[in-house]
Amino acid sequence: MAGCCSGGCASGDAAVSPRYRKALWIALVINALMFLVEILGGLASGSVSLLADAVDFAGDAANYGLSLAVLAHGPLWRARTALVKGLSMGAYGVFVLARAAWSALSGMPPEPYTMGVIGALALTANVSVALMLFAYREGDANMRSVWLCSRNDAIVNVAIIVAAVGVLGTGTAWPDLAVAGIIAALALSASVSVIRQARREIRRETARTGSDATQKASTGRRV
Repeated sequence: MAGCCSGGCASGDAAVSPRYRKALWIALVINALMFLVEILGGLASGSVSLLADAVDFAGDAANYGLSLAVLAHGPLWRARTALVKGLSMGAYGVFVLARAAWSALSGMPPEPYTMGVIGALALTANVSVALMLFAYREGDANMRSVWLCSRNDAIVNVAIIVAAVGVLGTGTAWPDLAVAGIIAALALSASVSVIRQARREIRRETARTGSDATQKASTGRRV
């Protein structure tokens, strides 16, 4: 967005624009539907990467709901919400690593055709959402977290499709587990990025609020 710094200083008007609000609602519905599709597909195929991506779809739907809830609030509330979302991304990454480790011990390969078809469907959904949110990628921490979720999900879906081919070719679960590891790494990386920016914005807004309060008190004493 013109006039915004690279760290994300989007105006309040951009954050509450009708187009952005509509994009979030569409993204929420798409992610909720894909959560159901991937849960069923992951259970049917035995794919860890599909199950992990399904949990991610559920988390993203909740994140879009949170973003919609705080659009009308000030920068401090949006930054606090982004901090919560950043922490949830980190928790999700840890969950995926634990699930992949458990599956590695069982050693059963997933069914590759179901993996590939659902991975392609999820890719279509996530690319659509990412394109809708592309214009808002340089906004505040809350808007940036939404964009990062969509971008990472599209990358993950490409990896799932590649893993399906790998499982088909090798007859082992390792391609699926490798993608689950990539999913976890992306989640943890995005978590660190969003948490850092959110903390900077919280400190800035807290300092500004304190300064405004001091100035008002000083003005009141003079009057």
